[in-house]
Amino acid sequence: MKKISLLIAVLFIIVNYSCERDDICPENTPTTPRLIIDLYDLGDQETQKNVFDLRIQGVGNDNALPGFNVASSANSIILPLRTDASSTQYKLHINYAINDNGTPDNPDDDFTEGNEDIITISYTTEEIYVSRACGYKTIFKNVSIILDTNDTAPWILLREAINDNQSVEDETTTHFNIFH
Repeated sequence: MKKISLLIAVLFIIVNYSCERDDICPENTPTTPRLIIDLYDLGDQETQKNVFDLRIQGVGNDNALPGFNVASSANSIILPLRTDASSTQYKLHINYAINDNGTPDNPDDDFTEGNEDIITISYTTEEIYVSRACGYKTIFKNVSIILDTNDTAPWILLREAINDNQSVEDETTTHFNIFH
């Protein structure tokens, strides 16, 4: 009987201590951050100003960024950055609308209305180990926003980094301000 009790105790210890904890990355663990831009009034640079009918899409991508396929209004933008490149380009289109040219059944003659500006976000990347379950996250250093200088009627008139040598390491604070 002692041998059976001892065998059960040994098996119990082996089973309990040989199991590994689950490798699940908790939802609240910070991962690769996105760029946060607040929108301000150029005439009153202390006041946030909404843009209306905003559509955001990556350059070379036909799909709108989720959440920005003609948002009714916004005074803040959150943009993911590419981790496999040193820059990301976006089209920010305000007052976006599709004009069906009076022929709703014929999409061939449709055209877009509004004002589109293209921004280029340049940066260097650095991978940081988070944990075994979460792996690595990428942070972005020396981030800058470049406005398209070929635009003859830009709606984005000025951009400002919150800090010198701006980095994007978390999603808790604004990284840039855009004035329009």
